[in-house]
Amino acid sequence: MLPPFMASWAAAVRRVAVAGWALPWRSFWSTWRARVRSDRLAMAAGSLTLTTTISLVPLLTVALAVLALFPAFGALELRVQRWMVEALVPDHIARQVGRYLWQFAQQAGKIGLGGAVVLLATALALVLTIDRQLNDLWHVARRRPLAQRVLVYWAVLTLAPLVLALMLAASSYALSVARGWLPEARQGVRWLLDAAGFAALALGMAALYRFVPHAQVRTSHALIGGVLVALAFELAQAALGWYLRTVPTYSVIYGTFATVPILLVWLYLVWLIVLLGALLVACLPLLSHGPVRAGDTPGWPFQLALELLAELQASQAAPPPGLSEPTLAQRLRVDPRHLQPPLQALQALGWVGKLDDAQGRWVLLVDLHQRRLAELARVLWLAQDEATAGVWRALPLEATTVAAVLPPPRRAPAAP
Repeated sequence: MLPPFMASWAAAVRRVAVAGWALPWRSFWSTWRARVRSDRLAMAAGSLTLTTTISLVPLLTVALAVLALFPAFGALELRVQRWMVEALVPDHIARQVGRYLWQFAQQAGKIGLGGAVVLLATALALVLTIDRQLNDLWHVARRRPLAQRVLVYWAVLTLAPLVLALMLAASSYALSVARGWLPEARQGVRWLLDAAGFAALALGMAALYRFVPHAQVRTSHALIGGVLVALAFELAQAALGWYLRTVPTYSVIYGTFATVPILLVWLYLVWLIVLLGALLVACLPLLSHGPVRAGDTPGWPFQLALELLAELQASQAAPPPGLSEPTLAQRLRVDPRHLQPPLQALQALGWVGKLDDAQGRWVLLVDLHQRRLAELARVLWLAQDEATAGVWRALPLEATTVAAVLPPPRRAPAAP
């Protein structure tokens, strides 16, 4: 017989397990795999790898310039350099990569004003490329203004070295305090610092997924993605290190030049993991939709447009009118990316509009009793030309109003 508090915990665990088992995991993974292929994540990771290779030296030059403005961090500069390489690059090539990168960065610091402008533009090119790739995964139609993105990301580029220096200063203090203790205690401090580094990586990735896309992203979903990406990052680093130690293919073929292809392979793996995690976060809302409809039937955009109009018309009865895209996707049990073609077609017709509010609600702008089905059919179903003239004569599309054929609106899902 379990004590009361243990029985309550066991019951809570059972409820969570039952609720998790009931989620549409099969539909979720099927949609996620289809998105991996359709969004071409492998090509996107290759593009980011190339941009990162070009931007590495400018980014490090910016970091050195920021630290040079604060003499208090001068003693930590070498530790910052070593950490930035060792934490992000497998041990097998960390020493060589660090030596070359910092030599290039020091040489880059001697260039003139024109070269400095080019370096700054190259550094910003990487973060703007990341912004574009992540927003593409969320299918963001309207992005933040370019000036706003440049200012925000430039602030991140300049503040990141200072935050890193503060973290290293705190870790140095903790290790120096632990020197007077038992070796076991010092080892415990190192484990604690490693755990803090893992948490910092997970939180950094969660912040990337939460704030970079110009879309509504749940904090809990971003945290799940951040933790999974941090775990995958550690596993990939260990796996690549093991492979390079046991199968020295690159060293045999390339010799002393082996560092370059190994670094490129590693950067590609890193960006592939980051993009897969981002797509996972983008797809997590599908778990609350129930089994997601495939959307591969003939006439799917036309059918979905009618369902959207039915939902938006029903939403006018209760203030505030309109529904956001996540709500529409949840009610219609579809992948949010399927909503884009019919919503854009309806917006081009002037039938719906998107409010500029926090939720980005879509509202109905016309009386569907006054709109003909032919208007919608020409855009999303069947073009009207000589080849289809017989179909248009046989079907009373011009005489039928849209309101007459709308399906009943779906019942809003119960709140969890």
